[in-house]
Amino acid sequence: MGAAYATFSKLTLCLQTLSWITARRRFFLIVTVGCILPARVPAQEHGETAIVDQKTIQQMMQRIDQLEARVHELEAERSIPELSTTANSISPSNSVLQPVGSHVLAEASAAPEENLLDPEKMDVSKTLLHIRGFADFGLAGTTQKGNSAAFGMGELNLFITSNISDKLKFLSELVFENQGPFSPQANDFNVDVERALLEYSYNDHLNLTIGRYHTAIGYYNTAYHSSAWMQTAIGRPFLFAFEEDGGILPLHEVGLSASGQIPSSGLGLHYVTEVGNGRGTRTPINSAAEETVDISNHKSETVALFARPDRVPGLQIGFSAYRETLEPIYSEKIGEAIWDAYAMLARGRFEWLTEGVLIRHNVNGTSRVYKTPGFYSQFSRRFGSFAPYCSYQYINAPVGEPIFPDVGLRTGPSAGVRYDATESVAFKLQYDYTSLRRLQPINSLGLQVGFTF
Repeated sequence: MGAAYATFSKLTLCLQTLSWITARRRFFLIVTVGCILPARVPAQEHGETAIVDQKTIQQMMQRIDQLEARVHELEAERSIPELSTTANSISPSNSVLQPVGSHVLAEASAAPEENLLDPEKMDVSKTLLHIRGFADFGLAGTTQKGNSAAFGMGELNLFITSNISDKLKFLSELVFENQGPFSPQANDFNVDVERALLEYSYNDHLNLTIGRYHTAIGYYNTAYHSSAWMQTAIGRPFLFAFEEDGGILPLHEVGLSASGQIPSSGLGLHYVTEVGNGRGTRTPINSAAEETVDISNHKSETVALFARPDRVPGLQIGFSAYRETLEPIYSEKIGEAIWDAYAMLARGRFEWLTEGVLIRHNVNGTSRVYKTPGFYSQFSRRFGSFAPYCSYQYINAPVGEPIFPDVGLRTGPSAGVRYDATESVAFKLQYDYTSLRRLQPINSLGLQVGFTF
């Protein structure tokens, strides 16, 4: 009997040490006690047969109940500081309140408890909205009569993207811009949805896009969008100036687009096809793309092909064709066709761009045909943080051109230097000389700081 009680004392010490045992393990404790005691009793020195009476069993059960009660008390005391720590971690001083949808709540309820208590792991959204900002400021002066040197703000561009799923992506450019120097509201700003499109990527050979996008005419319009910081020069070539700035090309479109790679054994061929509303006409007052209303059932069509051969890294050569029917209110319908060819080479510190365009307008029902050629060429060479550049541009709209009565002849060189102060801030200084038909040439000097944030 003494050996049995010694065994009971040792068991009691073990139970006190293992105070975390829960009530669900009670059955296993009883079984263990029943197995240990008979095994220990025959091991006595004199081989006596010990019998554990009913009173001994009751005492052991009472002791187990006491230990279980103590375990519950310890667990209750330990939960209090944990709740206090959790409350501090999600206090308003270091948390951000965010709207949560029903699907997010369902996922949160099924998540492990430690994920719910950790603020850094609360992001269970499947669609993340990313915003990148671009802006520029400048000082410009010109010898053109009626214009004076002035500081100015260029554009504030919010580049917004979101991966809706593995194959669906959203992209938008929300631009705050001034009305232009020739507008009665020159010092006012408006909001322009430069691009807003939804893209479905089936595979590398087929990408479908719907919305407002930049047309695939040439290279510059698809490589450089609305950020002056991305461009080497201060501004876009006049040939690719946006419509609201007096540009002659339909650079914005609302419609459908398909693009992708073409199997070509190292030539790197790509294609782009577009169908949209077009612009209907072009006047200094109404030059924007037809966003929601098309004045006719005629749709614009664009086809583009370009190659990036593996044997010449950094080289891209392309061609595009655009067709549309314009319906100006003061004239007959006018058929418009635009052809573009370009070559671009960017290798190491060297960059070269050359692009040529031919615009053809024919007035329906007549033999009148107008052809407007234009091109630009730009060279740049980087020396550390400095990148000197020079360019030459040319455009020649014939006299009597019904769509470009305000363009005429514009040609001349430009020279400048870009200095990248940091990876996000660039300073540019540029001089322009522009020769005009039957007008005095214009000399211009501009200083610009562009940055991204």
